Amino acid sequence: MKLTLLTGVAAAALLANVAYAADVASMKAAPAAPPPDWFDTLTIDGFLDGGIVVTPASPYNGLNWGHLFTDRANTPIFNQALFTVQRPLDPKATGIDYGFKFQTFVGEDARYSHYLGQFDYLMHDRTQFTILEAHGLVHLPILTEGGVDVKFGQFVTYNGFEVIPAKDNLFYTHSYNFNFGPFKHTGVMTVTHATEWLDIYAGVTSGLNTSLGWAGDNNNSASAYGGFGLNLLDGELTILGFSHSGPENPRQLDPNYVGWPWGTVGGIPAQCACNPNNTWRYYNNLTTTWKPTENLMFVTDISYMREDGWNPVTNAAGVSRPQGADAYGVSQNVSYKVNDAIKINGRLEYFRDNKNFFVVGYPGYFDTVNVAHGYPNQSIAQPAGQGTSYLALTLGATIAPEFPKMPFINGIIFRPEVRWDTTLNGAAPFFGWNGNKRTQGMIAMDVIVPFTIR
Repeated sequence: MKLTLLTGVAAAALLANVAYAADVASMKAAPAAPPPDWFDTLTIDGFLDGGIVVTPASPYNGLNWGHLFTDRANTPIFNQALFTVQRPLDPKATGIDYGFKFQTFVGEDARYSHYLGQFDYLMHDRTQFTILEAHGLVHLPILTEGGVDVKFGQFVTYNGFEVIPAKDNLFYTHSYNFNFGPFKHTGVMTVTHATEWLDIYAGVTSGLNTSLGWAGDNNNSASAYGGFGLNLLDGELTILGFSHSGPENPRQLDPNYVGWPWGTVGGIPAQCACNPNNTWRYYNNLTTTWKPTENLMFVTDISYMREDGWNPVTNAAGVSRPQGADAYGVSQNVSYKVNDAIKINGRLEYFRDNKNFFVVGYPGYFDTVNVAHGYPNQSIAQPAGQGTSYLALTLGATIAPEFPKMPFINGIIFRPEVRWDTTLNGAAPFFGWNGNKRTQGMIAMDVIVPFTIR
C-alpha cells in the first residue's frame, strides 16, 4: 500500500516537472511582441461643429462683444469642419523617433485663425479655410534620460487652457483670456524632459499668427517663446507656465500707403508711435490643473499681456512716444463628470483691459487679418487710453448620449450653456437693440459630430 502510494506521488511529481519544463521552453521560444509599425500609429480623424448664440438684447449690429468664434448673435454658426492626420511621437521612445501633424479646417472660426499670407483672403465669406497645424516632430535621446522633443513648422500656441479645436474645450463660448491671447505660431519649439516631473520649453517663432516672408510676417523680427511644465502628485496636479515675447505691430513696405489707423508715416501706423521691428508685445500664462478625484477637475488660467507701443503722448518738443498698454485676467474652471454621458461645467472670469487695446470686435470678413497686416478695417474698439474691467460667469454641460454604431461616426456631443457678462467700472461696451449696454446675457449651444477614418 505504501509502495503504491509513493510510486503514484513520484509519478505525479515527474509529470509536473516535465510540464513545467515544457512551459519554460515554450516561454523561452516565444518571440517578444514586436513594437507597432510606424504607419500603424498614424491616425486620421476630425469632427463637425456648429451652434447658435441666443442674445436676448438683440445687438443692433449683430455682434456679441468680447467674443470671436461666437461673435454672431441670434444666427446659426458653422464653426468648424476639422480634419487631422498625425503620427505623434511615442512617449516611451528610448531612441530617435519622428512624427508629424497636419490639421486643417473650414468654417467661420477660420476668420480668426489664419496664418498671415496663407489662405487669409482665399474665401470672401464668413466661412473660410485655414491650416491650423503643419509641423514635424523628432525625439532625440540626448541631454537627459527623457530626451528632447523638437517641433518645427506651424503649431498652435502653448499659452492658456482653451484651444482652437472645438471638441477639446469645456464650453462653446470662450474666455477673454483665450479670445485675446495668442493662437498660432510658425517656428521651432524644443521640450527637454529634464526629470519625470519637469519639462523645459524653449523656442523661436516669427510672431503671433504669422508665417514667413513679406506676406506672412508683418515685421522683420522674430519672437522668443519659452516655458515650463510641472507634473506633480502622480499626474493629479499639473502647472504650465509660458511666455511669448516679440514685435507684433505691422510695418507697411509702401511708405505712401495710407493705412490704418489714421495714416502711416514711413510705413508705420501713426498711433503706434514706434518702430514695429523692436517694439515688443508679451503674452504670459500660468495654467494649473488639479484633479482631486477621478471625476472632478479644477483649472485656473492666469494671463498677463503687455504692448510697448500705442497710446502716444507728445512732449514739449512735439515728439510722440508710446505709453503702451497692458491687460490681465484670471479664469477659474471646474468640471464634474456625473457619468459617462454627462459633465457639468462652470467658469468664472475676471479680465482687465487697462487701455482698451486688446479687447476688439471684428464685424467684417477680413478685419482680423487686415489689422495684423496694417490694412484699413472695420474693427471696433472701446475709447483708447481708458480701461474696462470685465466679469463673466458661464454654466454649461457636455452631453454625449449613447449613439448607434455607424461607419466612421463616433457619436454626437451637445454643449448647452448660459453666460452672463458685465463690467465692473461702469463702462458700456456691449451692444443692445437701441445702443450700448453694461451687461450681456446669452444662451448658447453647439453640436459636435466626431469621426474617425483610421
